[in-house]
Amino acid sequence: MKALTVKWSGKEYEVEVDEENMTVKDFKDAIEKQTGVRPLRQKLLNLKLKGKLPDDETKMGALGLRPGTKIMMIGSLESSVAEAQRIPENLPPVINDLDIEEEEVAIENRSEYLQKVEKRVKEYKVKMLNCMRPGKKLLVLDIDYTLFDHRSTAETGAELMRPYLHEFLTSAYKDYDIVIWSATSMKWIVEKMKLLGVSNHPDYKIAFYLDSLAMITIETQKYGVIEVKPLGVVWGKYEHYTQQNTIMFDDLRRNFLMNPQNGLKIRPFRQAHLNRSTDRELLRLSHYLEDIASVEDISALNHSKWEHYRKEGYN
Repeated sequence: MKALTVKWSGKEYEVEVDEENMTVKDFKDAIEKQTGVRPLRQKLLNLKLKGKLPDDETKMGALGLRPGTKIMMIGSLESSVAEAQRIPENLPPVINDLDIEEEEVAIENRSEYLQKVEKRVKEYKVKMLNCMRPGKKLLVLDIDYTLFDHRSTAETGAELMRPYLHEFLTSAYKDYDIVIWSATSMKWIVEKMKLLGVSNHPDYKIAFYLDSLAMITIETQKYGVIEVKPLGVVWGKYEHYTQQNTIMFDDLRRNFLMNPQNGLKIRPFRQAHLNRSTDRELLRLSHYLEDIASVEDISALNHSKWEHYRKEGYN
């Protein structure tokens, strides 16, 4: 017997597997007992046999899975559409952005945090996916609630993808190299980018991914220790990218506390089933990126007023 972990709708479920006797169908039945998702609704993303999805009669032992392997599942409950659209009650607490504002200047310049950034520069290994392009600015993107509703349930990744994602990335790629930075493991970043069709899209390319190991911890007076995404890790590794030519989109403002002038807080994309028809955030942000592409120092802009830039302009 070995235990496999199934990750679904923001939670993890441990499933015991008898490799000699258990089939893929039996495995799906075991998942249903814990999650309530019927086997016909389950899509197990990284359950593969020779690069293909195994049929239901395949023995689990034939898949060569190691103990502790995590299987990412997409699937909908049958109970009701409302349940599929519901925001789970156990969402992690979101820090009030305004409460942290007064600490920003002190945080970004504190020597102990800058030393942590230097350590990441030296020790964190980046796997380049595509070459940097001279003359291009840098766009750093979060995944969860920025490009993808990772809490709602669905049968396919396309249902949870933020509207206009590919159009946005295609437009941005004209002027920006693109990096994905998520506060999760590299394994899940790779899986999500495949799921969304981002990793192999013909109209744009991703320079590289950064995961939670590239983040650092800082301490705030009100909320204690939190993790953030310091862009200095990128700037320290690649001199081509600087404070002047980098912008980061994230639904959590705390993630760019170490570089507040480079962060743009995007509206979170939740309840995908309800909001797919009305969400235009990426479409409008693509216009903003296009408008500021010729600005020499984009860190000098007030990105919190991005919606007014095209109409009014500002310094």
